[in-house]
Amino acid sequence: MKRVKTKRYILIFFVLVFFGFIYGLKAQSADFSEADFNRISPFNVRSLWLLRQVRYIIESYQVDADTKPAKEDDLLHGAAKGMVEAWKDPYTRFVSPSQLKDEEIELEGRYGGLGMYVGDRDGQILVISPMEDSPAEKAGLKPKDQIVKVDDEVVVGWTSDRVVQKLRGEPDTKVTVWVRREGEDELLSFEITREIINLKSVRYEMLSDDIGYLRLSQFKHNTAADAREGLRDLIKKGMKALILDLRNNGGGLLDASVKIVSMFVKNGLVVETKGRSERANEKYYVNKSEYLTSVPMVVMINGGSASASEIVAGALNDRGRAKLIGEKSFGKGSVQTLFPLTDGSGVYVTIARYYTPSGKVIDHVGLSPDIEVKGEPDKDKSKDEQLQRAIEEVKKEIRTVAGKR
Repeated sequence: MKRVKTKRYILIFFVLVFFGFIYGLKAQSADFSEADFNRISPFNVRSLWLLRQVRYIIESYQVDADTKPAKEDDLLHGAAKGMVEAWKDPYTRFVSPSQLKDEEIELEGRYGGLGMYVGDRDGQILVISPMEDSPAEKAGLKPKDQIVKVDDEVVVGWTSDRVVQKLRGEPDTKVTVWVRREGEDELLSFEITREIINLKSVRYEMLSDDIGYLRLSQFKHNTAADAREGLRDLIKKGMKALILDLRNNGGGLLDASVKIVSMFVKNGLVVETKGRSERANEKYYVNKSEYLTSVPMVVMINGGSASASEIVAGALNDRGRAKLIGEKSFGKGSVQTLFPLTDGSGVYVTIARYYTPSGKVIDHVGLSPDIEVKGEPDKDKSKDEQLQRAIEEVKKEIRTVAGKR
């Protein structure tokens, strides 16, 4: 009987408040019309009324609400996040002011965490790629591992952004990541110690007297400049052919990928974006001033190659500049734009999809290699089957060029 009375009191309260609200609107109708209300409100009156009911019920009856009240900003950000998630696009997401600052630090190349890219695919949170020499890579996480649990919390059904926040923490603290891996019957667990991740996106060396090797692990603010410096050094050392390694490169900045392509192609289209709004429809062309070399080259890709790395691989392949060697890429080919909000928070919105110069769609499709080679990157180059096949191919290219001369 007590429950029935409580419901009745709540109903009476809300009816009185509702009619008071409507009366107030009508009283001010001369200055504030329904059209004005609909123009400034994100919801209609009925929806706002529902939100008000929910807040009142929680604040009145939740056992800790009086001693641990929710902050107004937390309520607002929670509502915004829920609204954005209703569109069911894992890459369209709301970020709080603190999250936005963390992501800006990440793009600058230094942050705390495990050092891996994750993404949402068909409702699953997958490891896109662990970063080179990161705690995630050293622990043994691999591309396409499905993250099922973090510490004691099952994360199935979570957004990728929420999982990332759960994985991050203070340096030198431990986190246990449980994953489901193809070919394994049981869940695999990895206890990993968080570290400050110092992102060095470019590594290069001469593999022999005439074969250069350029490894790009992500596309950050300084990637193009570092890659240019590396290529110039390889050219000075007598490079006659190049292997561009984009395996486990989870992507990054679009403008960095355009600059990288421009170093190998003299002119023409790099990538096209197509979306609903006019601002989303763009064509990105080679920057002629970035051009460096015409040496024969191949590009290595795998299931951890995504986003910006797929743009580079797709452009160089479509333009007939390089063969793709390895395994099919991840297939994350969409454009996110950050819309800053007035309180320092923001909304990342998927506004378009990438298309290679020949019109191929990357998103949810990926790039298929010209020469498929199974395997994984290995620090022992003699055991890296994909790299060894790439070396064979560029040697053929060197002989072909020498024969023409």
